[in-house]
Amino acid sequence: MFSYQKRILKFIIYKPISMRKIYFQVIALILPVAVLLSAESCKKGGFLAPTTTSNLTEGTVFKDSANTEYFLANIYSQIGFSVNVMRFGNGGLDAASDESEIGNTNISIATDWATGTINAGIVSDDAFSTCYSNIRAVNQLLKNIKTVPVTAFRKSQMISEARFLRAWYYFILLEHYGGVPLVGDTLYTYTDHIPVKRANFSDCVDYIVSECNAAEQALPSAQTGLNYGRASRGSCLALISRVLLYAASPLFNGTTLTTGSLASVVGYPSADPSRWQKAADAAAALIGANSYSLYTQDGKPGKGFQTLFAQRYNSEYIFQLMRPTGNDDLEQVWDPPSRSGGGGAFPYQEIVDAFPMANGKSITDPTSGYDPNNPYANRDPRLDYSIIHDQTKLAIRLGTGYGPVNIYLGTYNGVPAGSDAVYAGTPTGYYTNKMLDTNAVSTDLTHNTSRCLPLIRYAEILLNYAEAQNEATGPTPNVYSAVEKIRERAGLNPYQLPTGLSKDEMRKVIQNERQIELAFEGHRFWDVRRWMIADQAENQEMTGMEITRTNTTVAYKRFNVRKHNFRKAMYMWPIPQSELAKSTELVQNPGY
Repeated sequence: MFSYQKRILKFIIYKPISMRKIYFQVIALILPVAVLLSAESCKKGGFLAPTTTSNLTEGTVFKDSANTEYFLANIYSQIGFSVNVMRFGNGGLDAASDESEIGNTNISIATDWATGTINAGIVSDDAFSTCYSNIRAVNQLLKNIKTVPVTAFRKSQMISEARFLRAWYYFILLEHYGGVPLVGDTLYTYTDHIPVKRANFSDCVDYIVSECNAAEQALPSAQTGLNYGRASRGSCLALISRVLLYAASPLFNGTTLTTGSLASVVGYPSADPSRWQKAADAAAALIGANSYSLYTQDGKPGKGFQTLFAQRYNSEYIFQLMRPTGNDDLEQVWDPPSRSGGGGAFPYQEIVDAFPMANGKSITDPTSGYDPNNPYANRDPRLDYSIIHDQTKLAIRLGTGYGPVNIYLGTYNGVPAGSDAVYAGTPTGYYTNKMLDTNAVSTDLTHNTSRCLPLIRYAEILLNYAEAQNEATGPTPNVYSAVEKIRERAGLNPYQLPTGLSKDEMRKVIQNERQIELAFEGHRFWDVRRWMIADQAENQEMTGMEITRTNTTVAYKRFNVRKHNFRKAMYMWPIPQSELAKSTELVQNPGY
């Protein structure tokens, strides 16, 4: 398991943040209490291990309201670890999927996923250790909440927030491994036998849903003011929507990965189409609450999509990882070298090609107007707002302000056009632009951002509904409406879909919309798996774009970057060998 110091280093990009000023501003105040009661290391170490001791005890912590709030804050502080853009050191889930090339040539877990060499001996244990550490912390809070000197109202809120957070961490375990050990409210001591038999997939889904249903009763529809960033009724309904969508998906229905007793652990042994309707109803419940909406902004088409991510407070974020005001986390990672960024991970040509033209037609449609000799012209505005390509306009310091300047990523007469260019700064010819704040520049302390980072946003819920309802009943008017709202906000003209689409045709539309609308937010890795298309999407030669300028011409040439390899076992994560070695009750996933 990770030591305290390793855990802080691991999540340095996503440091704990302000959710209520009195409790969450200073990381130095949060961590000592958190380390006391939720550190992973101990005398025995390992899965669900008892906590360390210090001069602060459960009694002293939970008899002090501020210490208890600090303790709860630390459980919040790691909610975004799975989608951390540098989770694996040279990229996150984007670099482990068909979205992006790794950020540097160092071997990492992202490299192992991309090359198909992942196994139980080398896989990161961060999902296992981080989730169970925080689940145990929730159980400690629930055990001791009676002694906390706060009002009954605040106590009920803390209990509900904690139960939602426990469900959140269980969902992260579920999407990684399938069924996992469920421990309920139990706290284990050094002398206890810790049962680690994996629960059935269905039991895990039901548990997450039941915890969310219980938690949402005492929470407001949406959090505002100083409570913005805390769990809400909306986040409970949103997590139900996501887990039921996953539960209805092909990967988890029928014996897709294995037969025998393990089939019920990694999914439902038999398929049930009615699960799609349950997922659709869950998304519809949140949509019908009218507590959230797509963020829009008048002016340039698609501007609302771009500016959404720079808005700390907006109508679209349902659950988010709060960040200190004045941060430049993403700029440090994704900006090109000339902007003092780290550059990686680097988008592939395949994700660029997924964006349609501004008229909504695929670039492979001969009537779309796509010009391979001017490939970025007249495209879906989300392309420019998501990916930095040759001649993207980026901010640069000009005196006391900033102005947009074209960035050149190609070569002149065969020589890279500066430090940002293909083969010099980027191995694919692209950089990630998603969620970057146009007013922020990496390492510039006077120009940064107050953004927070989305974990669930309303656009996902619309797409969840569209996918589930289409699978349940076909492309009804409500399915069309949900998808067209996304396309309208994106700035497509026309944004309306062709009439008369079949279920299969609508499925392809929805899958493409998820790929581009939710790009680089941690969804693609899981989507291609639950749809069971990873053996195509992640089993191909990934490419980049070289743009060559001479004195009079510009040429575009696709080139090979990396061959991705995928095998059937990779539809799920292997349980780390270090965990398996601790008990014969813990059974490995199929193929590992």
